[in-house]
Amino acid sequence: MEKIRILLAEDDQNLGSLLQEYLEAKNYDVTLAKDGNQALDIFLSAEFDFCVLDVMMPKKDGFALAKEIRTKNADIPLIFLTAKSMTEDTIKGFEVGADDYITKPFSMEELLVRIKAILKRSKKGDIDPESEIFQLGKLEFNALQHELKSTSEKFKLTTKESDLLKLFCQHQNKTVSRSYALKLIWGDDSYFNARSMDVYITKLRKYLKADPSIQIMNLHGEGFKLVC
Repeated sequence: MEKIRILLAEDDQNLGSLLQEYLEAKNYDVTLAKDGNQALDIFLSAEFDFCVLDVMMPKKDGFALAKEIRTKNADIPLIFLTAKSMTEDTIKGFEVGADDYITKPFSMEELLVRIKAILKRSKKGDIDPESEIFQLGKLEFNALQHELKSTSEKFKLTTKESDLLKLFCQHQNKTVSRSYALKLIWGDDSYFNARSMDVYITKLRKYLKADPSIQIMNLHGEGFKLVC
């Protein structure tokens, strides 16, 4: 079986080397970059399945790096590593398309578990392509390709955006509880995950404006409803 290829960007060489050795021992193919610029150069010159990015790096920070990576590959799973625990930094990370966010110090086992969970959620094998296509008014959503398109526009969604919209599509005109969505897509319904989900819902609403008849309603104390 082909190894999962991970781009690891970490300016702390000791931590970076330890993480690289650990993940390689777990049968991942890991390329280590020491700053944001080097990481982008490496990403553009090779194929990767996953990115693990430190936030505070010289030359180009993790947020700026993630934005550039997302312009080249909107689907690739991405985890941020950070020494900060501020809410604003967490939300900013999810705004640029992160799938998860780990605050230092953390155990290598925790990182591995989170990588595996994200890869499991984003796996596309053994799926009937037709079951992944949803018609939303004038819009068509392809969950397998992470694409939402109208007759004149096409939006490429991140993994989290696609997972969330797919959940709403599977429950059209029905209430989806906040806790259920958080546990299914984020793994738990913590405060930080709830804040990040609100960010993704705001982004989905912007995409859905292409057809004003489609709405994601916020039902106070209950959850959300995709009205078509």
